[in-house]
Amino acid sequence: MNYLYEVLSIIMNRCYGICGNYGIAIVLFTLISKLILIPVSVWTHLNSIKMVKLQPDINFLKARYYGQREIIEEEQAKLYKKEKYSPLASTIPLIIQLILLMGVVGVINLGIADPSIDMNIAGLNLALIPSEEGISLLFSPILAGLSSLLLCITQNLSNVLQSEQSKANKYGMMVFSVGLSLYLGWFVPLGTAWYWILSNLFSILQMYILNALIPPSSYVDYERLSESRKELSKLSEIGVDKAKSVSKEDKKREKADYKRFFSVVNKHLVFYSESNGFYKYYKGIIEYILNNTNITIHYITSDPRDNIFAMEKENSQIRAYYIGENRLITLMMKMDADIVVLTMPDLDNFHIKRSYIRNDIEYIFVNHAVGSTNLTLRKGATDHFDTVFLVGKHQRTEEEQLSKLYGLPERRLVDVGYPLIDEMRSVYRAKDHPVHEKKKILIAPSWQKDNIIDTCLEEILDALKDKDYEITVRPHPQEVRLKSSYMEVLRQKYEPLGIEIQTDFSSNNPVMESDMLITDWSDISWEFAFTTLHPVLFINTPMKVMNPDWQKIEEPPINIALRDRIGISVDTDNIRTLPEKIAYLISHSEDYRNTIDILAGEYLYNIDSSSEIGGKYIVESIKNKIDKKRSKQK
Repeated sequence: MNYLYEVLSIIMNRCYGICGNYGIAIVLFTLISKLILIPVSVWTHLNSIKMVKLQPDINFLKARYYGQREIIEEEQAKLYKKEKYSPLASTIPLIIQLILLMGVVGVINLGIADPSIDMNIAGLNLALIPSEEGISLLFSPILAGLSSLLLCITQNLSNVLQSEQSKANKYGMMVFSVGLSLYLGWFVPLGTAWYWILSNLFSILQMYILNALIPPSSYVDYERLSESRKELSKLSEIGVDKAKSVSKEDKKREKADYKRFFSVVNKHLVFYSESNGFYKYYKGIIEYILNNTNITIHYITSDPRDNIFAMEKENSQIRAYYIGENRLITLMMKMDADIVVLTMPDLDNFHIKRSYIRNDIEYIFVNHAVGSTNLTLRKGATDHFDTVFLVGKHQRTEEEQLSKLYGLPERRLVDVGYPLIDEMRSVYRAKDHPVHEKKKILIAPSWQKDNIIDTCLEEILDALKDKDYEITVRPHPQEVRLKSSYMEVLRQKYEPLGIEIQTDFSSNNPVMESDMLITDWSDISWEFAFTTLHPVLFINTPMKVMNPDWQKIEEPPINIALRDRIGISVDTDNIRTLPEKIAYLISHSEDYRNTIDILAGEYLYNIDSSSEIGGKYIVESIKNKIDKKRSKQK
């Protein structure tokens, strides 16, 4: 700061030497400082334009991955890196202004201490401090506050970045700036307040000059920005509705469940479920444990309406807890259990961390998809788990190659299989399946950018509407939630033609009763094919890729390798050929049945016994941990 005082003192003294009046010298000093900082101001202005230019992409990103904070943060960071945008740049002007202010305070204090400098202007002594002189100088903090208020108002209206901020951001900054100005105006000399007022006024002038010379409208697509805002606004309303659905009673219950969870000592086994729909991936394993042991299962869910609470009432071995996503962060950090089982990947990569209390907890990742984990999970998604339950040989090869590629610490890879498909196959075999004269076709898109609904659903339906098929469209639940109005448009357009747009997901009947599936990159393809042994018609929309480095290992993703073995794939520009492709698949259904049955046995571990394998592993692991504790106590 001494160096800064010296430099600023030289500039201020030169200004005073030119005009012989300290008040006018401060005007010149302020103008010179603004001119010197023009390159920084231009860079900040361009950076702000870049941010607003990116805003439509960010808004659409938030809409696409609504509620998935980790994905949004990761994708947004990629976008910033690609466009070379620095989020911290917008704070630079404020930081520079505050540093300059501290320097000016020092310089003016030096001027006050110098008897050779006349601090008077228009009969007013710039060395006076309002807090020492009383209300007679109250005008100083008032003028400083008004200048700051005027700056904030004009920035909220005309600054390219600030005008796009939320009301909370705008008014929060306004309160901070005006409050700081009032404080400064009361406790610093009039000369410093005079500098602050001039700096605010010059900043307003500078903003309008930059807007004229580098107009944001030449770079920003405001029409697209408006569209993205509307899209995000719809989701915000859904988010508010969702927040309202968590009642005060649920919040009280969450608090009580959190306390109850930690009141239990010697917890052996904990399962975590993101929502009600994830129990199906644990079901077989949990039922094996309940039927064959007396182990208490502590089941945490972030869904207050999870069916596990009804099951808890029927089985004393189950203890269920409702813990929302925010409180879950703390709970996981304080976790105290022998084994924690998750279907949620990315442990320790984002906000959900391994326990800070115990370092001997075994974290088990249960794959809830047959497809390639290397392709459809983020890079490093399973790195921090101790144990990974594998669906089939392809996932083992991927995990082994990834471990070798990145030098990962040894993890236990357990050949379990896929309990959900085992259950579906059992249910399917128990039913009669009469031959349908009018073949049933299920269209079930994935939930990802540019899926069937985004790209070609209506084209598909138009190509098939006159054919003698019974067609059911079953969008992903997230698609239904986020595009409810479009689902209604589809319903009105196609249901009169006998095409069902299904938005009720309580039944698996469409999967069990259909003769063929049309999808893109959804994992429902494996569940359908390996359960019913019927073929799949794949639409080649842009591939679902969560890991940009997926090609670094040799193992080809099953999503690609088996695509044309369990069915046929069709490019989006060849939708007109669908009728003949469908006719081919149906006429060769018996050939596909044999092929798919062989592939199921080849790619799925332990068909019809995977729940037992997974359950036995967990039981044995708990037993080993208990034995180790006992041996240490001895």
